Amino acid sequence: MSDTVTVVGGGLAGCEAAIHVARSGLSVRLLEMRPVRMTEAHQSDQLGELVCTNSFKSEAPANAHGQLKREMRALGSTLLAAADQSRVAAGSALAVDRNLFAIAMTDAVGAEDNIEIRREECGEIPDGPAVIATGPLTSDVLSESIKALIGDGGLAFFDAIAPIVHRDSLDESIVFAAGRFDEDADYLNCPMDKVEYENFITALQSGESYEGHDWDKVPYFEGCLPIEVMASRGVDTLRFGPMKPIGLIDPSTGTRPWAVVQLRREDRAGQMWNIVGFQTRLRVGEQRRVFGLIPGLTDAEFLRWGSIHRNTYLNFPERLTEYGAPCDRPNVIFAGQLTGVEGYVESAASGILAGINLVRILRGLRAIVPPPTTMLGGLFRYLREATPGKFQPMNSNWGLVDPLQERVRDKKVKRELLAERAQSDLLAWMKEHSLKVVPEATAAIV
Repeated sequence: MSDTVTVVGGGLAGCEAAIHVARSGLSVRLLEMRPVRMTEAHQSDQLGELVCTNSFKSEAPANAHGQLKREMRALGSTLLAAADQSRVAAGSALAVDRNLFAIAMTDAVGAEDNIEIRREECGEIPDGPAVIATGPLTSDVLSESIKALIGDGGLAFFDAIAPIVHRDSLDESIVFAAGRFDEDADYLNCPMDKVEYENFITALQSGESYEGHDWDKVPYFEGCLPIEVMASRGVDTLRFGPMKPIGLIDPSTGTRPWAVVQLRREDRAGQMWNIVGFQTRLRVGEQRRVFGLIPGLTDAEFLRWGSIHRNTYLNFPERLTEYGAPCDRPNVIFAGQLTGVEGYVESAASGILAGINLVRILRGLRAIVPPPTTMLGGLFRYLREATPGKFQPMNSNWGLVDPLQERVRDKKVKRELLAERAQSDLLAWMKEHSLKVVPEATAAIV
């Protein structure tokens, strides 16, 4: 067994991985380039610094983000312990004083005798066992080393993400399944008449867009323009673009619609559906308002909101194993946003799993991933089973986990049942693999 594990990156995922490995008895060398070299987003040299919102989203167990937190607490999350120390009032959400949170994370890592923190830039993949958790602002020199390891096409630098909705929330009386000219019937279609289309365009043109940090601004490519930018070019632009009705007949009228919004399957179980061509920079509230005007989506449950931003992430399904390592370097595990997970908590959770698996590999055991009935397991199933050429980052949502055996129409009841099953299955998985459970994680949903 190697004496020292290298963890590259002092963000949320890197800290979680480093602490888990250190507490297993192994020595850890944590490399963080700040303050020797700063990024466009960070303001300090603290570990675990939050560069965007100070919220980790809902703690309610029946919420997908809340369930992921329950799973992380069972696994001994450092992020959640630091958040508990620095929380501020935010209703059902877990929000923190970002400065106090970063101090708590830095102190937690520094308190581990088995962790050596080195303030230096990592220019290449370490030779020995390592966790690479450098996030969306990975340096150019390390990006080149990653590309050399996983091959050309293994890294993406631009996100154009369309919203995803849950299949059960669509209006079955309006939405119909069909492909253009019946060549591909795997699409769901939301038909619009002329008035509905023009009202939608008006709302889209007036929608308020999100303007991010200077470091988050991106050039738009013609192939992935924001839907609102296309709409600004003229009232019929979308009707001759992603909303063209050619080759489609609405079975309820027997005629071709004026325009059509198509939905494409995102998962094998058919729970998650992507709104095709609807990448956007509209604010979340505006997406809810404007996209709710689409016939069939009035009461849609959005599992992921659309966005366009700079990013660096790996082509996980094509280039990495189920737990996040290149096939020829099983002891180098990628974690955090670099793997294609979206969000603070998701990144940290992937760091915990990376730490668990690197320790197992160094002890001669096989790597493990929780079952897809859990939120963490469902997230990793998406990473490894997504279509490589269309793979885009994903955050926690109930569409990731296996559906219940019996359909439950009441959303609140369904989510509570999913959460109960997820936690039960996670604890059983931990017991099977001799992973220590934090006691309070066994508490029932309230």
